[in-house]
Amino acid sequence: MMIVDNLQYANWSEKVFRQMREGGVDAVHVTISYHENFRETVLNFEQWNRWFEQYPDLIIKGLWAGDIDRAKDSNRTAIFFGFQNPSPIEDDIGLVEIVHTLGARFMQLTYNNQSLLATGCYEAEDTGITRMGRQVIKEMNRVGLVVDMSHSADRSTIEAAELSERPIAITHANPHAWHPALRNKRHEVLKAVTDAGGMLGVSLYPHHLKDKSDCTLQSFCEMIARAADSYGVHSLGLGSDLCQDQPDSVVEWMRVGRWSKEIDYGEGSASAPGFPPMPTWFKDNRDFGNIAEGLAKTGLSQSEVNGIMGENWYRFYKENFGPM
Repeated sequence: MMIVDNLQYANWSEKVFRQMREGGVDAVHVTISYHENFRETVLNFEQWNRWFEQYPDLIIKGLWAGDIDRAKDSNRTAIFFGFQNPSPIEDDIGLVEIVHTLGARFMQLTYNNQSLLATGCYEAEDTGITRMGRQVIKEMNRVGLVVDMSHSADRSTIEAAELSERPIAITHANPHAWHPALRNKRHEVLKAVTDAGGMLGVSLYPHHLKDKSDCTLQSFCEMIARAADSYGVHSLGLGSDLCQDQPDSVVEWMRVGRWSKEIDYGEGSASAPGFPPMPTWFKDNRDFGNIAEGLAKTGLSQSEVNGIMGENWYRFYKENFGPM
């Protein structure tokens, strides 16, 4: 079985890389920018280059779908890069091609707040895709940088799906109908994205789960099966949003960055601002097998389970990472 997790932001270490191998994880899309500018993001690319040098028996840099095959054949994990904010391109559309050349393959148009490109899901008013956003989507389509709307508001996400000439992605979220978290996606949003060939990566971040940290494996897998009925099993994959071993200071960076002097607790609370406990059945990269077993018990076929576990993202990578 091919396993692709299309979103993690762990505190990267040899321990985490070895757990990926123990779990048979063939590819991971990792966040290398939340609020960093271009120069700071380049430093994060540099850090990953050092890790590729230090742990060549565990990880390789992923640029194309074929790198997943190369990783799988050599018992390693392919690492693909993405941004959870358009801050690395600053206000310069020419940097879209530059970051793709460096290895970026996904970029969110917003991270919770209004950006130069679109509206985030925490804003009171959603004005949709901006003038610059329309141009950036066109350029992202041209070079093969995937539009990610995981933290974007409803109108902006629907407009992005309509404007983009290539399928877009929601790399880490769940259906709002299953659990009405602010960042989970309503039916009409998921319908617009998947009808246009896009993908949903289902999230294991506890604030996005029904019953949060107490969510059961059965509930999670039945949610996926129902989403498959609504949006097509070919449109679903994994996007765990695993933030393993991260200190609470990283939560503050994710939610606040530099835009506020106040602490934004987001979907947490003032009494528990840090990372909530993961469900007992998914602690780290060694536990993806539990999800595969749970999906099989919902009545999905083995080929459908294989698609959700990795093959659907593999197909999406193959079709969307290169130039038009």
